[in-house]
Amino acid sequence: MVITLKVNGQTREVDVPADMPLLWVLRDVLQLTGTKYGCGIAQCGACTVHLDGQPIRSCITPVAAVAEADIQTIESLSTDGSHPVQQAWMELDVVQCGYCQSGQIMAATALLERNDNPTDADIDSAMNGNICRCGTYPRIRAAVKRAAEIKRGQGVA
Repeated sequence: MVITLKVNGQTREVDVPADMPLLWVLRDVLQLTGTKYGCGIAQCGACTVHLDGQPIRSCITPVAAVAEADIQTIESLSTDGSHPVQQAWMELDVVQCGYCQSGQIMAATALLERNDNPTDADIDSAMNGNICRCGTYPRIRAAVKRAAEIKRGQGVA
């Protein structure tokens, strides 16, 4: 089945089964490997992408369900690391093993699109369900706050 997708601002046609998970279309068909496979049951958040601006788990989302929606992957943020969330992640050295980072970054980006000055509770709520095997949650929270500062133009790195 040929399905038209809008991924990172580009219209792409893919010939895949309608029930194929979006994750595998992104990774295997479109070669956008920044989105990671973690659990396959929407419990870890590693596969988080944005669908019409909202974070979703791509591992359980059938590709036919997102035809013609606006899909954004981590590759859409910036190629040079200049996105505020990427800047904050690097500045605060958040990454340890890297397993969860694309999903964490996409969840944080979605939060900051709707709230540029989140509280700890806002961050905890938005990031809930994005599992970090290394336990870098304090650095993740600090990086979300730092990204908000950068986004607001305060203390640009």
